[in-house]
Amino acid sequence: MDSKFKIAKDHFLFTSESVTQGHPDKLCDFISDTILDACLEQDPDSKVACETCVKNNICMVFGEITTKAKVHYEQLVREAIKEIGYDDSAKGFDYKNVTVIVAIDQQSPEIFESLHTDKKPEEIGAGDQGLMIGYASDESEFLMPLTHIFASQICEKMNECRKDKSIPWMRPDGKSQVTVEYKRNKDGHLVPLRVHTVLISSQHDDAVARDELESDLKEKVIKKVIPPNLLDENTIYHLNPSGRFVLGGPYADSGLTGRKIIVDTYGGWGGHGGIFNF
Repeated sequence: MDSKFKIAKDHFLFTSESVTQGHPDKLCDFISDTILDACLEQDPDSKVACETCVKNNICMVFGEITTKAKVHYEQLVREAIKEIGYDDSAKGFDYKNVTVIVAIDQQSPEIFESLHTDKKPEEIGAGDQGLMIGYASDESEFLMPLTHIFASQICEKMNECRKDKSIPWMRPDGKSQVTVEYKRNKDGHLVPLRVHTVLISSQHDDAVARDELESDLKEKVIKKVIPPNLLDENTIYHLNPSGRFVLGGPYADSGLTGRKIIVDTYGGWGGHGGIFNF
């Protein structure tokens, strides 16, 4: 076995992923957030439960919204899609000709009355329930796990390079994975030692050469995010390992609001509901 794959007994690997703004699931999150922001801007007391799904040339927004705001949902959807960068069907979506379906009702009157009607401020309830588990980590200045931070920052840098055209061939869809090698001390404390593997899949135009793509991703993205002391000669790079990634977005994959909640929180480190047996 190659030495780069050998892991000491008290070491282990952990991987987190992230996605760019143009990933279909993240696109849906952004559209739903755009509608929420528009409602709150006019009516801070808005009650918004809005979800989005996309596939091919269709975008559907649905849910329950109770607000005094005057909101043009279809216009907001198109503006959000344009802002992300989907302005040509060759990229996998086009804000100009997408079919927008709106299926939004008001919040259930039974829920509204039980939570808000004739209630003192301290008696107002939440509109739903859920589970979240999190913690602070000393692995980074952000008090978050290092794998999560690096994977997220790589996607942020990809968004930045695409929008400022420092990587002109880059298109909106993309994702990353970062694997870090950790040492587990006798007291149970986890110490990040090095970045073991970096994977990036970036949507691209049809003309970019393979060597240019790999060089840009390594020099303008990875090395701008991950400190050099954590990269070594054994770090593994998988850059667009599937080969071509010209067609992306909703034409290549469906999207749904909330499907990347693990990506956005602790990168898989914390439990998020369910039953766990140890």
